[in-house]
Amino acid sequence: MININDLTLVYLERELQSIGQPKYRAGQIFKWFARGVFCFDEMSDLSKSLREELSHRYKVADVIIEKEFFSKHDETSKYLIKLNDGNLIECVAMKYHHGITLCLSTQAGCRMGCRFCASALDGRIRNLTPGEILGQAALLQKKLGQRISNIVLMGMGEPLDNYENVLTFLENVNNKRGMNIGYRHISLSTCGIADKICRLAKEGMPITLSVSLHAPNDEIRNILMPVNKKYPVASVIDACREYIKITGRRITFEYILIQNINDSPLQAGELARLLDGMLCHVNLIPANLVPESGFVGSSPKRAADF
Repeated sequence: MININDLTLVYLERELQSIGQPKYRAGQIFKWFARGVFCFDEMSDLSKSLREELSHRYKVADVIIEKEFFSKHDETSKYLIKLNDGNLIECVAMKYHHGITLCLSTQAGCRMGCRFCASALDGRIRNLTPGEILGQAALLQKKLGQRISNIVLMGMGEPLDNYENVLTFLENVNNKRGMNIGYRHISLSTCGIADKICRLAKEGMPITLSVSLHAPNDEIRNILMPVNKKYPVASVIDACREYIKITGRRITFEYILIQNINDSPLQAGELARLLDGMLCHVNLIPANLVPESGFVGSSPKRAADF
């Protein structure tokens, strides 16, 4: 039994037609999923008999809010989300003057093993389906009662390690008959899976790519990010240059500042030379404390000097 909200609108139309339903029914159901409705009984513009048939034929990749946490400093809210199988993921809603940005997860856990990241402590449990990724956005838009303006795929998991499902999600969340969020309002963060960066560049989706670099050379990056042994700095930078060449889009390089590891003026100069001439932005982030890592974020002075 398939999760019906994992389908694109085109495939949903084919699926509904295969059971003798008119094509337009798919559009009705697709809109309900985009509104955060995951129960067929609540789809009021469908007949009772159709709702019963759908319930017998299909599953829905459901997501529910297990816990909520609210910042004491701003209007940021964090949500622990429970999936159908009991796995838990996190997503965040950030309110700005220009609208609401959601940070969504793409996997339950993560296998990349970045040493400064709490999400990787228990490894990857499984990939999220397209419906589960979209479900986070639709559920929070429904809860907040406001249209979502931006999405960042920077929650739990490595999006490019769940490539096909993430691509389907991007198509669905962009669809004008769904949440209708423009690609230019979506950012995807990767730890630097070089071949998938090049593949993404050719998909024709003008999203913003964010690359977690966190070091200007292989020596430091090998310590922080095991993925660097497969995709060293040079290969990541080459892939980013290719992405810029194909898409014309500016890349954001994420750089977590860790005290006495990657935050010296010497390393700042090395980073500047590495990225010289690229259409890019560098986002400096003092590291959050993850007790298991032993790393400490840079002091305000060292961050300013960097």
